[in-house]
Amino acid sequence: MDLFDQESTSGEEARDRPLADRMRPRSLQEFIGQDHLLGKGTLLRRAIEEDRLFSMIFWGPPGSGKTTLARLLAKETKARFVAFSAVLSGVKEIRAVVEEAKRTRRDFRQRTILFVDEIHRFNKAQQDAFLPHVESGLITLIGATTENPSFEVIAPLLSRLRVFVLKPYGATELTDILQRALTDRERGLGALALHGDEKALAHIIATSDGDARTALNSLEAAATLAVTGKKGKGSIDLAAVEKALERKALLYDKSGEEHYNLISALHKSLRGSDPDGALYWLGRMLEAGEDPLYIARRMVRFASEDVGNADPRALTLAVSAMEAFRFIGLPEGALALAQAAVYLATAPKSNALYRAAGKVREAIADRGALPVPLHLRNAPTGLMKGMGYGKDYRYAHDYEDAYTPQTYLPEEIGNLTFYTPTDRGYEKIIGERLEYWHKKGKARPKTGPGKPPASPGADEPPAD
Repeated sequence: MDLFDQESTSGEEARDRPLADRMRPRSLQEFIGQDHLLGKGTLLRRAIEEDRLFSMIFWGPPGSGKTTLARLLAKETKARFVAFSAVLSGVKEIRAVVEEAKRTRRDFRQRTILFVDEIHRFNKAQQDAFLPHVESGLITLIGATTENPSFEVIAPLLSRLRVFVLKPYGATELTDILQRALTDRERGLGALALHGDEKALAHIIATSDGDARTALNSLEAAATLAVTGKKGKGSIDLAAVEKALERKALLYDKSGEEHYNLISALHKSLRGSDPDGALYWLGRMLEAGEDPLYIARRMVRFASEDVGNADPRALTLAVSAMEAFRFIGLPEGALALAQAAVYLATAPKSNALYRAAGKVREAIADRGALPVPLHLRNAPTGLMKGMGYGKDYRYAHDYEDAYTPQTYLPEEIGNLTFYTPTDRGYEKIIGERLEYWHKKGKARPKTGPGKPPASPGADEPPAD
């Protein structure tokens, strides 16, 4: 059950472990990156140093240091530390941990910290099992997840946890991590006296997508193909890395700037409605060896960000192009990406959705989690109905044109408008429909639930 038993392995067994596992930091001083969480004076750093840990979740992409931080907590705290994976454990194991935690607190006055890797894999019942014990302080729960906790962790449990967001590693941080692995004689590759060519390391970093584990695995693979020079010293060059990763280096400069220049040129050509420019920069990126699915993902994003509801079919076609490429691969799949690029370039443009989403984020950040108005809440029980849940809600289908004016936002922000459609493409129709509903709402008094207006209005809704 304990993830940390492997630290007690013998020297020979340790050498058989992957480089990424051997190079895990053994102290906070060795940990690279995540300064926004572990910098001097931060909440998490002080909690660790003062041994005053609270229940929390580490949310971040693979290889960002979630499990490593849990290991460091295990060493820094005076509490009993138990760890298991949600993939292999269930309610039975949780109950066993709880019983042992009770015994430990009773007999030794020692608290228990429970680390759950991939906590998002626990179902609702399993997560419910933690609630009373986190609430009472019997256990301090530390979860790790690559998924958004807002969607994967039940609200009652999430409200008792503090979420710490870990970021993907940047190029500078990954360079430091790789250089440490190359020079560390005890746990790394230092005994091999290997030199990492600058272009080779840059290619490893570019293909790791901010994942430290992936970068170290790539370095270890390339080390087996290192070229031995005349003086007996080995060198990990670009050719060795390309061969180890079976992936050609991008034809970009060592800083990676050209990579971002080209994707920027593609994005701006699409936004500027230039299909020729879009096809050219798409071709340049494919010829350079860029991951086609990276380009596809960017075009899917573009379909919502820059086309939006001006042409709702753009998103469907972009996703279809991505799936088509997954199905047939290169070289044939490149044509599907080209088709999507031309369609997106020539589609009507609107960033109304992008701006609306930004306004929503600002409102949430400014006003917090406002309560759902009572009339919008379901009332499945008599108690909830008696509390006013669902009262005065008007069922739209009982009214002419399936529309009746009522408030759908919290009262505190009821006067805000997030989405303002343009007059381009299909959004022009959306705008006309919203205007029709607005006029209809102002012209008629609000009526009770299930009671259609007394007389039909003269206006007709715009046709689709």
